[in-house]
Amino acid sequence: MAALLALPGLAAAATHIVTIEGMQFQPAVRTVKSGDTVVWRNKDLVPHTATAAGKFDSKSMAPGGQWSWTAKAKGRQDYACTFHPTMKGSIVVRD
Repeated sequence: MAALLALPGLAAAATHIVTIEGMQFQPAVRTVKSGDTVVWRNKDLVPHTATAAGKFDSKSMAPGGQWSWTAKAKGRQDYACTFHPTMKGSIVVRD
C-alpha cells in the first residue's frame, strides 16, 4: 500500500457545499481557496442556476440536482439565479 506524503505548504483541495433551499443560497457568502471546489445542491422544488456573468454558469439545476465549479483565480465572484434574480450569493477565493 502506498503512503500519501504531505508536502509543506501544499494543502489538499477542499469541497464546499452551497445549499439552495427556501429560494436562497446558504451560505450566501462562501470563502474558499484557489483549487477548491464549490458544489451547489438544489433542495428546492423548482429549478435554479448559479450564474456569475462571464465567470461561471451552472445552467438549469433541476430539483434534487447539483453542479460544481473549481475556483482558479483569487477574488470575489458575485452570482445570482437567472430564474430568480433576487437570489444572490458570493464566492470569495483566497490563496
